[in-house]
Amino acid sequence: MNTLPDALDTPGGLAPYAVTDAVSAGRRHPEPAPNYRGEYQRDRDRIIHAAAFRRLEYKTQVFVNHEGDLFRTRLTHSIEVAQIARSIARALHLNEDLTEAIALAHDLGHTPFGHAGQDALNECMQAWGGFEHNLQSLRVVDELEEKYADFLGLNLTFETREGILKHCSPGNARELGDVGERFLNKRQPSLEAQLTNLADEIAYNSHDVDDGLRAGLIEVAQLNEVSLFAEQYTEVRRRYPGLPQRRVIHEVVRRLINCQVVDLIETSNARLAEAAPATLDAVRDQSRPLIAFSDAMRERNLELKRFLRTRLYRHYRVHRMSAKARRVIRDLFLAFNDDPRLLPQEAQGHVRTLREQDGDAGQARAVADYIAGMTDRYAISEHHRVYNPGELT
Repeated sequence: MNTLPDALDTPGGLAPYAVTDAVSAGRRHPEPAPNYRGEYQRDRDRIIHAAAFRRLEYKTQVFVNHEGDLFRTRLTHSIEVAQIARSIARALHLNEDLTEAIALAHDLGHTPFGHAGQDALNECMQAWGGFEHNLQSLRVVDELEEKYADFLGLNLTFETREGILKHCSPGNARELGDVGERFLNKRQPSLEAQLTNLADEIAYNSHDVDDGLRAGLIEVAQLNEVSLFAEQYTEVRRRYPGLPQRRVIHEVVRRLINCQVVDLIETSNARLAEAAPATLDAVRDQSRPLIAFSDAMRERNLELKRFLRTRLYRHYRVHRMSAKARRVIRDLFLAFNDDPRLLPQEAQGHVRTLREQDGDAGQARAVADYIAGMTDRYAISEHHRVYNPGELT
């Protein structure tokens, strides 16, 4: 049952607590309003044209990019998150353009080699504030993209930047100005940001199941110990007894996504009806997020996450590749931070600029920026060029 407000009188038929251009907190550098598109459409378009977005095509999700063309990358994952998030936003009468912009930008700061690369770079950066991909995504759109004459970064709206920053320590929040304030003041982000965060979970859990099965690292018999999967698998097998196994898995994954999306929409509808926020500020003042799974679905999600962590992410083949990835990242950081002249000329300029601003910490951060921006295959080739005695260029 749809319990959303009857009077959706904001632009585009949005709910009164949705984000609109009219309530936006604006951009860091003021710009004239765009022609023939909204502010969040402009954000989305800038993200799609960013170099960091293109590089996501060759950054790993779970499997290193060159291991197979059929596995998901950070780019395909981001597009899938955007599709799921837009569907949820539409059902809840929230801003689809803002939702899509957040979804497409949320992984821009990821290192090569997924979480293994992030962990290694974080270890390397411990003396200079550490490294976290969520903060790096914000850094990419605020500072590192260099495409516009009037400013560094993409100059995105506050609401898109807020959505990119899903979590943040108090120490980092104090350094981030406007987007860090909600973490200090214990306020909620927009509903568009909340739902995109959960759409990300739905996408990576469901699609890691698909990729794990395709790679032969997990088996259907093992997954049938997980209630969320087993329920869908049993129903598909019952309804389509002669269906080939590959199509069975596609159907099961599709249903995995759908049942979570439906639960999220229905639970969020109920929470919104109960809280009855009249404005965006009322959403921010809530003591808890209003976009959420039911308690039952949250428990089933946790069960699936535990399974993937134990059976897939810790599989010895994944661990082997992760160990290699960590060595590549550590070696590159040590070499470049010890002698920045090993870097390409443009990256050397970035090092000089940040070193002048912040000494050794600035140099290390510039090196981390360079490594985080690499694709999997570029990191491997750079490691070969730096450490292979027979490679002279």
